[in-house]
Amino acid sequence: MRMTPSVPWDFYRSCLAVLRHGSLSGAARSIGVTQPTIGRHIASLEALLGIPLFTRSPAGLNPTEAAEALLPLFETMESASLALQRTASSASGRATVRITASEVMGVRVLPPMLAGLREEHPEIDIELSLSNRLEDLLRHDADIAVRMVRPAQQALLARQIGRVDIGLFAHRAYLARHGMPRNIEELRTHTLIGIDRDDSAIRGAGLPDFMHEPGLFAFRSDNQLAQIAAVEAGIGIGGTQAPLARSNPDLVAVDAGFPPFSLEVWLVMHEDLRESKAVRAAFDYLAGALTRYLAGPARQKAGA
Repeated sequence: MRMTPSVPWDFYRSCLAVLRHGSLSGAARSIGVTQPTIGRHIASLEALLGIPLFTRSPAGLNPTEAAEALLPLFETMESASLALQRTASSASGRATVRITASEVMGVRVLPPMLAGLREEHPEIDIELSLSNRLEDLLRHDADIAVRMVRPAQQALLARQIGRVDIGLFAHRAYLARHGMPRNIEELRTHTLIGIDRDDSAIRGAGLPDFMHEPGLFAFRSDNQLAQIAAVEAGIGIGGTQAPLARSNPDLVAVDAGFPPFSLEVWLVMHEDLRESKAVRAAFDYLAGALTRYLAGPARQKAGA
């Protein structure tokens, strides 16, 4: 394979979009260009690299082994391009800070904190990436990460904010209908809310053996937001962050002899960004807001 320094980034971006979406039409919609433009970019890139990147089939475009091998490099280039744009934006007096967090943290916990951040720093634009995948800060996929596990990567500045208690909760209307379980045996007879097929969220968490039993959960979803919504709707008993549950006066803690459980909360940034005023300001603000969240009811205004 021959490489050339004259390949436009747009060609790589189009190829990455096709790899992600599997078709010219899906790729075109994702990056806001026309389908023929995507097709021309792919053909030009294949010609410049001297290798086929896709095979055509009625089901769409299938990546070749070469394209799959190049995927991590394309993603690294994309991350670098986005990081460059965020850095360059600060020259105009504005700055963009990209924050990644889990779905629960990003949807239910961080928004009031980010509102406070914007009030205090209106010059900072915020990008929020919601994913339970640990985005790679070393590749600048994000500037700041809120993580529930200790970061293992080097070259990162990490601060442990504290620990968040995870408990069992139920809507008071559910408990009025079915009663409060007094022990684990009674708990097993209730409608329990939990995982469907992905046990990564509870694997290695030190939960009791019965929590891993097939068929234990009568309401199953691998989306943690859906689990919380089911608890709030009165479907049954499920786990959630204690500070988050305390913000809803209709949710009641269910003890039933369930062993205490907590997760570490970490705030992480790349050490290369320590001199960025915007990233540092966002990091410090979130550190304070998350500390207050862990210390008291989530209903109090974050940042106050």
